[in-house]
Amino acid sequence: MSRKLTLDDIADLRAYERERNDFRSRVIEVKRRRRVAVGTILTMVFENRETVRLQIQEMARVERILSDEGIQTELDIYNSLIPEPGHLCATLFIELTSEDQMREWLPRLVGIERSFSLRLADGTMVRCRPEAQHEAQLTREEVTAAVHYLTWDFTPEQVSAAMAGPMTLVCDHPAYLEEVPLAGETVRELTGDLAA
Repeated sequence: MSRKLTLDDIADLRAYERERNDFRSRVIEVKRRRRVAVGTILTMVFENRETVRLQIQEMARVERILSDEGIQTELDIYNSLIPEPGHLCATLFIELTSEDQMREWLPRLVGIERSFSLRLADGTMVRCRPEAQHEAQLTREEVTAAVHYLTWDFTPEQVSAAMAGPMTLVCDHPAYLEEVPLAGETVRELTGDLAA
């Protein structure tokens, strides 16, 4: 069964207002377990069906998207961030708060969207790839974007290795070398995504 969202999964604005506070609180807790700080300026959020639904609902609310066609456009854009079994998807945020930081870091981090791997319990490294639909819009040669969408494709053997123990997120970009052991609750979230 596909995990992708359909029009039926997106509440109209009035219905969403009624559920918004409870739904947002629930998904904020989900995101907390799925958020990984990578050094001082990068944050990765591993996406799932709930986090993407929140993104679409909030986009529809802010932009007052009322038509099925408008919602379908958002579904077409964001459904690629919902992982199917054997895959993980994440949004990478480069969190810079000043113009000076942006001028310093965005040129230095060109290629960051190809610089992440997950090290599994058996030492296997699973390398990310940029999500194709977004890569065409975000990738430049002289400066990187502040947001990237990443995907990991696991073989059945790699899924088994992921289920067996800890995972470490590794960034091997020459200007930003970092390794982050994932918290147990994050690993549980991700292995849930990988499971069929």
